[in-house]
Amino acid sequence: MSYRALVVPEKGARAQLRDLEEPCVVPEGARVQIEVSHSSVNYKDAIALTGGPGILRSAPLVPGIDAVGTVLEGSAEWSPGRRVLVNGAGLGERTDGGLAESVVVPAAALLALPAAFSGREAAAIGTAGFTAALALLALLRHGISPDSGEVLVTGAGGGVGSFAVALLASAGCRVVASTGRAEERGPALRELGAAEVVDRTQLAEGGKPLQSTRWAAVVDSVGGVPLANALAQTRYGGVVAACGLAASADLPTTVMPFILRAVTLTGINSVDAPTLARQQAWELLARTLDSATIEAIAPRTVGLGEAPGVATDVLAGRIAGRVVVDVRG
Repeated sequence: MSYRALVVPEKGARAQLRDLEEPCVVPEGARVQIEVSHSSVNYKDAIALTGGPGILRSAPLVPGIDAVGTVLEGSAEWSPGRRVLVNGAGLGERTDGGLAESVVVPAAALLALPAAFSGREAAAIGTAGFTAALALLALLRHGISPDSGEVLVTGAGGGVGSFAVALLASAGCRVVASTGRAEERGPALRELGAAEVVDRTQLAEGGKPLQSTRWAAVVDSVGGVPLANALAQTRYGGVVAACGLAASADLPTTVMPFILRAVTLTGINSVDAPTLARQQAWELLARTLDSATIEAIAPRTVGLGEAPGVATDVLAGRIAGRVVVDVRG
């Protein structure tokens, strides 16, 4: 039976809406086929959809690192009809992703859809919210609490940053949100719980490896010079969770923050997170996020054929927050 999918036919090409009779690439090992209801357009997806390099390991391939839907063909654990979700796990990079009406996913990465969320809400949270939850869990494991001091969130206008602001504020932290759209996004970020919104230019210029301290912790999704400055401004024993490279993959710093202030830099990898980490992150999301918060971060839903156009806007910085894709539309 055929199904619609956005397919990148060859590396460097833009995605095309096609009817497929079978997947382009499926994962090895135990796997489950799901009927997809919703996906999203993440930054990685935007690059892949527009023919950009560095995301797809092979072509043709279906992009989409998030998928929410219902089990079609399962296993002893995942019976047909169960509502499920998956984030990362190679989808839209190594194997076909969620921007299709059907996808085969690794069984180990599959989770039951939390009862707290609709399919649209789970896709709105997607990898962005999942990554933010992993970052918060990392901070908590390193002893960060509301009493520790201010927490900086860089790239706060994006999906990961927006969810990080909401989750940290709900945990009782005083959150300072850094964004390149401080005037535009400031009111929305304050609604999500930011105590202060600052312009990213405050972190954009190269500085000394040790600067005046302010942050007890940082959630960084931009990398580059902003991450180096954030490290230089983190207090003794503070923790910086790095989960993105929107500014740069470079890290122009020294060992000084680590050996003189005992700062911890911890990496967040949402793609290959093990099952327990996935479960813990989504349990945190289900306990913390309500429908109003999710809608504020992801107010827009588009059909499958509209996703490539949205991808262009994402890369151009014209999209705030998240965009959900209803693959049935």
